[in-house]
Amino acid sequence: MEQERKLREEQTMVCESWNEKLDTYLDGELPEGETRSFDAHVRACHSCSADALARVQLKRTIQVSGRRFTPSAEFRRRVRQSIAPKPRRSFGLEWMFAAAVAVILAVGALTSTYVGTRADRGQVFSEIADLHVATLASSSPVDVISTDRHTVKPWFQGKIPFAFNLPELQNSDFSLLGGRMTYLEQTPGAHLIYDVRKHHISVFVFQEALLPAKLDENFLSQNKLPFNMETWSRGGLRYFVIGDASAADINNLARLFKAAL
Repeated sequence: MEQERKLREEQTMVCESWNEKLDTYLDGELPEGETRSFDAHVRACHSCSADALARVQLKRTIQVSGRRFTPSAEFRRRVRQSIAPKPRRSFGLEWMFAAAVAVILAVGALTSTYVGTRADRGQVFSEIADLHVATLASSSPVDVISTDRHTVKPWFQGKIPFAFNLPELQNSDFSLLGGRMTYLEQTPGAHLIYDVRKHHISVFVFQEALLPAKLDENFLSQNKLPFNMETWSRGGLRYFVIGDASAADINNLARLFKAAL
């Protein structure tokens, strides 16, 4: 009895230690070694996995609520009126002032569009990482449990508005665990989970045209993410391969998918 009590106390201390680093882990700021250790702990500890899932859901709620404000045409008109030059100014000064305002508004609009586009792209990659973490923390990570691609692929028929192929895994290091439906904001998609050397890899598939931002592979390399990831587009579908496995394993699974398309 005393031994069991000590074990519970030790487990509580371990969980408290990890819990202090949970936000850092979800933001991808832990060193690689600690990230892998945290991944293993979250998969094995129900309490910490529940905390991680709750934190991810809170993070996504805040992100949705904090969408960038886009000024309306009426708002811009009122701003222009408020900064319009006074009638007593000379024509030359009025013209110069108006021209300066126009340049500032034009540059601001272009900058806002560029920054907004980058923010939207970064948001998509961040939400993909959140979906991966939330699934691993879930007590039921897949809705269809099977290692057979011929069982998993038909399960999605009628549940999502597109079809896709799954790769043949024979003579590879990967094994299919199953799949589930998922949503990126309001866009429905497929989520497949694979295993390689005790690491879980998520593969997400969405319709490219319905995603909230236009993506490209070059942008991915500029962003710091807590996981290795590859993404590409083929046949109107956008694929994401993400996990704490090595970059080589992520690349190898991506190649298998590309070969199956």
